[in-house]
Amino acid sequence: MKQKCTTVGLVQNKVGPEMSKNFARTCKMVETAAKKGAQIICLQELYNTTYFPQKQHENKDKFAEFIPGASTSMFAEVAKIYGVVIIVPVYEKAKNKAGKWEYHNSAAVIDHNGKLLPTYRKIHIPQDPGFYEKDYFKQSDSGYRVYKTKFGTIAVLICYDQWYPETARAVRLMGAEIIFYPTALGNIIGYKAEGDWHEAWQTIMRGHAIANSVFVAAVNRVGTEGKMKFFGQSFICDPFGKVLKRAGSGQDEILIQKIDLEKNKFFAEGWGFLRNRRPDTYKSLTANKLVSKSKKLKNVAHYKDEKKALGQT
Repeated sequence: MKQKCTTVGLVQNKVGPEMSKNFARTCKMVETAAKKGAQIICLQELYNTTYFPQKQHENKDKFAEFIPGASTSMFAEVAKIYGVVIIVPVYEKAKNKAGKWEYHNSAAVIDHNGKLLPTYRKIHIPQDPGFYEKDYFKQSDSGYRVYKTKFGTIAVLICYDQWYPETARAVRLMGAEIIFYPTALGNIIGYKAEGDWHEAWQTIMRGHAIANSVFVAAVNRVGTEGKMKFFGQSFICDPFGKVLKRAGSGQDEILIQKIDLEKNKFFAEGWGFLRNRRPDTYKSLTANKLVSKSKKLKNVAHYKDEKKALGQT
């Protein structure tokens, strides 16, 4: 059987306050990844801005850009020169149908010929101490997307989307062969969490890979920004959850891994996790249950501890 292989590249790096420098540094890393053979290259969430949602009341327009805009124009040129697909997550400012401005946590996908494909906008938005994303991002209602590229059919889900098994299942059923998760996740300095967030982050995405017989590629930033220390350790895993390659925890790094997309079919057919589904029994999954916000959140102990560590008491 002829193998259907593709090479994935992930770019994890530190982000500073000057967007132009972040842009230039990342662009060089993308070119390096392409020269080393990467065919689909994914950047981290909000690749060219600091993680500003750790604070409230920041100036949105200071960080926002348009799609198409400066980032997509530059990376479109890189995509054309090297013939690669590039996933570019940015803070997007766009007008809605009523002509009013909205702000989204978005991922622009650029095809190998430089063509800008439809934008994916983050659907699940958190609102917790240090992660005040509802203050900045409108949750998208545009649905999930898959992209049929020269190098494989891919989907992009952004950071908080990763905690929802429904999202991975949805894009897999839409045909995704690789799910990319651009992320900005770390630990709040001075706050001792009840569990290991890095372990949970990796475990749930490996679980998505297993449950859906699909490759998963997760890219996270590194470095310290304000009170947040990002843990990096971007990784690529196969359809049975085996980590094929993992980046370090503290340095800028380009992760490159060749993968055989036929393994999706091998595991799907061998273990039957997809064909043995019972959709007729899943109606409760779309019920509007447990979605209301608790009025007791402000009194939850770990919320208070997080805010204290953030200096927001």
